[in-house]
Amino acid sequence: MEQGQLISEPAPDAGRTTVIGRYLDWLNQSRGLHLADRAALWRWSVTDIDAFWRSIVDYFAVTADGSPETVLAERTMPFARWFPDLRLNYAEHVLRHPAEKVAVRAYSQTREPVSLTYGELRGQVARLQQVLRDQGVGVGDRVVGYLPNVPETIVGYLATAGLGATWASCASEFGARSVIERFGQIEPAVLIAAGGYVYGEKRIDRRDEVAAIAAALPSVRAVIDIEYGPFTIPRALPWSAALAGATAAEPTFERVAFDHPLAVLFSSGTTGLPKAIVHGHGGILLEHFKNHGLSWDVTADDTLLWYSTTAWMMWNALVSTLLFGATIVTIDGNPVHPAPGWQWDLARETGTTIMGAAPGFVMASRRAGLEPGRTHGLHLRTVASAGAPLPPEGYQWLHEQFPDAAINVGSGGTDICSGIVQGDPLLPVWAGRISGPALGVAAYAFNEHGEPVVGALGELVITEPIPSMPVGFWGDDDGTRLRETYFDTYPGVWRHGDWIQFEENGSCHVAGRSDATLNRGGVRLGTAEFYRVVEEIDGVADSLVVHLDGQGDNGELILFLEVEPQQSVEELRPRVVTALRNQLSPRHVPDTIRAVPTVPRNRTGKKLELPVKKILQGRPLAEVASVDALAVPTSLDAFVALAAEREVSRA
Repeated sequence: MEQGQLISEPAPDAGRTTVIGRYLDWLNQSRGLHLADRAALWRWSVTDIDAFWRSIVDYFAVTADGSPETVLAERTMPFARWFPDLRLNYAEHVLRHPAEKVAVRAYSQTREPVSLTYGELRGQVARLQQVLRDQGVGVGDRVVGYLPNVPETIVGYLATAGLGATWASCASEFGARSVIERFGQIEPAVLIAAGGYVYGEKRIDRRDEVAAIAAALPSVRAVIDIEYGPFTIPRALPWSAALAGATAAEPTFERVAFDHPLAVLFSSGTTGLPKAIVHGHGGILLEHFKNHGLSWDVTADDTLLWYSTTAWMMWNALVSTLLFGATIVTIDGNPVHPAPGWQWDLARETGTTIMGAAPGFVMASRRAGLEPGRTHGLHLRTVASAGAPLPPEGYQWLHEQFPDAAINVGSGGTDICSGIVQGDPLLPVWAGRISGPALGVAAYAFNEHGEPVVGALGELVITEPIPSMPVGFWGDDDGTRLRETYFDTYPGVWRHGDWIQFEENGSCHVAGRSDATLNRGGVRLGTAEFYRVVEEIDGVADSLVVHLDGQGDNGELILFLEVEPQQSVEELRPRVVTALRNQLSPRHVPDTIRAVPTVPRNRTGKKLELPVKKILQGRPLAEVASVDALAVPTSLDAFVALAAEREVSRA
């Protein structure tokens, strides 16, 4: 399937049957507007931004003290001041739904499935809040979770938020050093942990890591053990006993300022100390009402399944599905165990209507010859995808499997805990392209002169503030690090760090990180198009490409291949070269193709082009990457060895 080929148009009845369609009609009726279509709605949302975000408060019935009349007290970037007169609480909106409705269906390779209704979730939150209060936790304190994606983690998050304290989590697979680097920045009062877990058929004991983390955090007054599997944490407060001894029947919802810290999310930490990104109650609440309702089309009748660890912003987004009274499916363990199609099996078992399918999972399902649309009897309304570009072949496969489901591919990040560009039910879908900028997000591609470009690659920027931009970085009191991260290139304009191309029809595709783009003879090439071609070749399991400046007129383009068993680079090289030359251009043909045991990725699955480039340029491993942040701790070793080999050859 060709890039840009039309896959589907919006359903004819989308104006009546979708959340965004009903919202648009409500706007025109209640606000006296005359917005004819989705394009007009987006233009209004990024020009009259006060009116747009006030409409989100009203349409989704946000509960708050104070007046929403003043929307933007300071329309600046960074540090725009939103809704200065409102006081609200994120957790209050999650837990306001009928008690009998199922909120969470949890699946794990460590224990049997667990379900919680909204009433049961509310009760556990109330009791954990009493436990936390007994440990002195109140407004402004921090509670952290070294936890898998299980109901206890959600309870911890909501209990903390309800008290006006601040939550942060790290996934259980993180090493102690990686966790300490993150939690140590925010000085938590309480650590909630799991002593281990089962991943597929592997028993992973993390009790030594828990002990090391607690010992390195002198601010921690108590460790609570969620008693997950047989991995009991010594000298910790048992979850079951602690909650059983609590008598609180109803949770507390401390209404706090709009920008009061709700959660700290951490950057990947592959290059230096992870950034501790602070998100506020109001920003996340409004952004997720807008995103999940108007883009994902979530209603109380839906069940959403999206595999995520607690270290990825998709976990926070998954929890926010509960804002709508919907049901979420949580998964802990190996996502392809006992078979590659296990997530499709789970979607059938849970009656999933909205499914998040990572690009890697989609392409793996396709390569494995799976046909869940034919074999599973699924009733998916939407299949969403994020985390990496989805090739056109992935769109085609999804459309063949689920012709009646909307395909919603997006790209965003931890920085805003949401999507910047993505689809929604009023937008067409084109193969290999994201349907357009999200509502309320003034997203454009800028050239090196800070001018918007269409039909050409440029830096992804946001030119107007949105509520879920970070309140700040923890410990960055004067905002210096935040300004350097997002605003050093175009003053007053957010530079996201992606390399993107918008088309005349509004669609776009992300070509990779802008700091990893390939400058070949003065022409910048995105990495995503390389991977699309190379990883379709039989025998290639994974790939990574980097460009080293200063090696000849065009620099040196190096392609690394992780090959399937019984394959070799020598056998694959002519096929790779031919595919790149014919499908892309002669400029894309690498100077060197080498095999590596593993393509390095961080724990959220992103390829590490920039650390590899820096290693090959002579930087020490310790300066460019934290080994604990790698999905496979040894995955950069081959590049360190290659750098040493190249240095010797130059001597």
